[in-house]
Amino acid sequence: MIGRMLAAVAAIALPGVAMAQARPDQKAFFGLYKELVETNTTLSSGSCTQAAAQIAGRLKAAGFKDGDITPFSVPDHPKEGGLVAVLKGSDAGVKPMLLLGHLDVVEAKREDWVRDPFKLVEEGGYYYGRGTVDDKAQAAIWADMLIRFKQAGYVPRRTIKLALTCGEETTYAFDGAEWLAKNRPQLIAAEFALNEGGGGRTDDSGKRQLLALQVGEKAAQNYTFLATNPGGHSSAPTPANAIYELADALEAVRGHEFPVKFTDTTRAFFTATAAGSPKPLADAIRALLANPNDKAADAIVSQDKALHSTLRTTCVATLLSAGHAENALPQRATANINCRIFPGETVEGTLSELKRLAGTKVTVTANQPIRPTAIPPTLDPKIVEPARAVAAKHFPGVPLLPLMSTGATDGIFLETIGIPVYGAPGVFIDKDMGGIHGLNERIRIASLYDGRDYLYDLVKAYAG
Repeated sequence: MIGRMLAAVAAIALPGVAMAQARPDQKAFFGLYKELVETNTTLSSGSCTQAAAQIAGRLKAAGFKDGDITPFSVPDHPKEGGLVAVLKGSDAGVKPMLLLGHLDVVEAKREDWVRDPFKLVEEGGYYYGRGTVDDKAQAAIWADMLIRFKQAGYVPRRTIKLALTCGEETTYAFDGAEWLAKNRPQLIAAEFALNEGGGGRTDDSGKRQLLALQVGEKAAQNYTFLATNPGGHSSAPTPANAIYELADALEAVRGHEFPVKFTDTTRAFFTATAAGSPKPLADAIRALLANPNDKAADAIVSQDKALHSTLRTTCVATLLSAGHAENALPQRATANINCRIFPGETVEGTLSELKRLAGTKVTVTANQPIRPTAIPPTLDPKIVEPARAVAAKHFPGVPLLPLMSTGATDGIFLETIGIPVYGAPGVFIDKDMGGIHGLNERIRIASLYDGRDYLYDLVKAYAG
């Protein structure tokens, strides 16, 4: 989360950090991380299967047996494989925990980047490269953690499972997390999972501002608006024009606000945000918490686009296509509407509302694939309090807030089989999101190694 909510927390000075890779374990981690970043895992030309095999080799070298590691893929997507690894715990009566990360990355064109996106470049206190943050930082930390546990002879009370998957970044790619949930649910069965989506934010100078524990997310779903007419010669226009009819429907969507809703997570988040915000924002947030139908308060809070999206389902036009010739009346006009659906609300319910807005001249359909309903995890003290306690040790004075992601992760598929998923805090990124999904993706070197240490202690706190 960025924007006004960051102003609600005090900026904490970044403490001095020892030089990266000063410890032997950091050097070993860097080797794994560098290899992973430099392994192209884009859908167009890369291979998650290769990346998973490389990590499996490192796990075996650390002492994991073949039976502890399960590679998986499907024949029609041979390069989109992943792996599940298991570090067995000492108490079979305690349910396992799952560490989830994805190996695939967003496409990156060399001609657009200042540096080669598939070479790990160290410059100005940052590591640059596609996936340095999303999600190879976390995938490398999880894999390295299991290696360190095995090498140290650490036997957790709770079994720790690791799932590294593919397909998270591309709608129609093989989705490893969804496939595992549908086809191998027992392989990843766990009391809870730690995933991407949490982390932390720094300002431009590197000062830590906020630690985030993601507790819940929206469901992403696309819809198609379609207007059709007989068309005809443009010299004799008629009121029945597919472009105008589609434009009217889109204008209705533009002007529509879905109702304000709260989960336990967003209520806790907005309560904390109000405590650190100036008037009139603080008063408006409190008024909205007391009465979600307060339109005046909603107007003030929703001036911040991040807060606006956290309050409700949102739908926005993202693609347009219309007409077939310059001198002909349009026979067809279509638009893609991208919705981020609030937890607990359904694809079908959102479709019904969009149909109402579109009117009778435009048809509305939900695009495949249909995403499952987002199920918000609880603010479980067994999850929240260890995260807060370990943060107090590693990042003293930095507030930790529960956040609902307005985006979407693979966690939504695990929640459908009863595994609550939490976005782990710990790895701080810049307030511009570090170039994630864009050009010159980067992570502060200090943030990577500090986050790695935090997550190591956090997983131990959960695992026992």
